[in-house]
Amino acid sequence: MAPTRVFLFLVVVIGSFYLIRTRMGSSFPPLLRTFSTLKSCNFDQIYQLGDSISDTGNLILEPRGAATPFGSLPYGESFFRNATGHCSDGMLMIDYITIASGLPFLNPYKEVDADFRHGVNFAVAGATALPVDVLANWNTRTSVTNSSLNIQLDWMSTYFNSLCHPDCAEKHRSSLFMVGEIGGNDINYALAQGKPIKEVWNMVPVIVGAIKDAVLKVIHNGAIRIVVPGNFPIGCLPVYLTLFQTNNSSAYDQHNCLKELNNLSIYQNELLQLAIKELKQENPNTMILYGNYYNAFQWLYRNAQYFGKFQP
Repeated sequence: MAPTRVFLFLVVVIGSFYLIRTRMGSSFPPLLRTFSTLKSCNFDQIYQLGDSISDTGNLILEPRGAATPFGSLPYGESFFRNATGHCSDGMLMIDYITIASGLPFLNPYKEVDADFRHGVNFAVAGATALPVDVLANWNTRTSVTNSSLNIQLDWMSTYFNSLCHPDCAEKHRSSLFMVGEIGGNDINYALAQGKPIKEVWNMVPVIVGAIKDAVLKVIHNGAIRIVVPGNFPIGCLPVYLTLFQTNNSSAYDQHNCLKELNNLSIYQNELLQLAIKELKQENPNTMILYGNYYNAFQWLYRNAQYFGKFQP
């Protein structure tokens, strides 16, 4: 399989890793043999920006984050056997990607004296695509961290300035950059704080604009292979099924998910794909791919009976 095709295959499978792992626990790692073809991409380093979907320990190294539950069991108990700051009882999607690429797990940027030879994880659980002050203008507050996407990009630039400046492009020819998933928390905070869904729709273009700007900054740091994941179908998530529960049956789709919230995710993902299309036109020598987490989640949701006791 050619490296470009393998890279495309990466986008198909990454959205499934985390959700399959949550149903199959420690029995899943042997299945990674199926994805061993990722090694032919010859990634030497992976760099991750994002939120709790990919944070491997940055939040719990922050003052406020140290008091969150993610630094103690049951987080981490099924694989790492101790809490590492993963917002999971085991591995995250980025962990599976690194293994399938033949690389060690990514250490969090805030870990002192960590080994970053094979990449860095800049993601922070609870992080937003929009800076805290911009969210405040939308009357939306962050509750866990101020390390939004722009802060993570600053960390990345500082790290690269010390590592490879001014010739980072050559070093990153064999690097993979994951820009997200990010932006979901902007919506989560707004909805949880009572903002009407119609007002949240108005936030989406600004959120996507921040992600697009982040991809540009990553490109300016020398990235040539980038994956930009979209949002999940949030209308299927238990927290929203509880928060927006209604007796109106027409509010639900055939899978008992809330249609209005899923349409919000679809809108966000459509704008993100348009932004990626523009970025590809502006940067023809850079491979920028959309990670379709929405469809990956939906596939798992529809086939839940094959992954243990969970039923949607």
